Amino acid sequence: MTRLSGSGLSVDLPSGWEGSIDGGGFPQLASGSRAPTLLHAASFPLPVERGSFGSGATELMNTDDILIVLFEYAQDSAGAPLFAGQGMPRSLAPEDFHRDALQRTIAGQSGMQHFFTEGGRPFCLYVVLGSHIDRADLVPRVNEVLATIVIT
Repeated sequence: MTRLSGSGLSVDLPSGWEGSIDGGGFPQLASGSRAPTLLHAASFPLPVERGSFGSGATELMNTDDILIVLFEYAQDSAGAPLFAGQGMPRSLAPEDFHRDALQRTIAGQSGMQHFFTEGGRPFCLYVVLGSHIDRADLVPRVNEVLATIVIT
């Protein structure tokens, strides 16, 4: 396992996985609060150039690959109804994944997204599986990583 930490997030990545924790692309807020954060974790080599929700990476996925994105929204979104759910789900089911839940539809893949607030911070958890058909085999690997994510 490799531990990534930064900006109040940490995750343990299994052997062979890659990841990053970076600023989410928001400018520093006038109030002086920190910029939101973006976490990428993948079971395949991540390209340097990729979008916040994995564009540029999902096209490189094989059928046994997984991409996990944790995208933090601006702090003032925390009170919005979209983020009313409290806490990141750390155990997903194969039924949570759908072919039409992808930012960009790629044949064979499926995804899920869940908006929530944890520790007063609004996030979207977005997960892409390389194979919708094999989701029952891939989801336990997703859950192993989700169980290690800490948001402070």
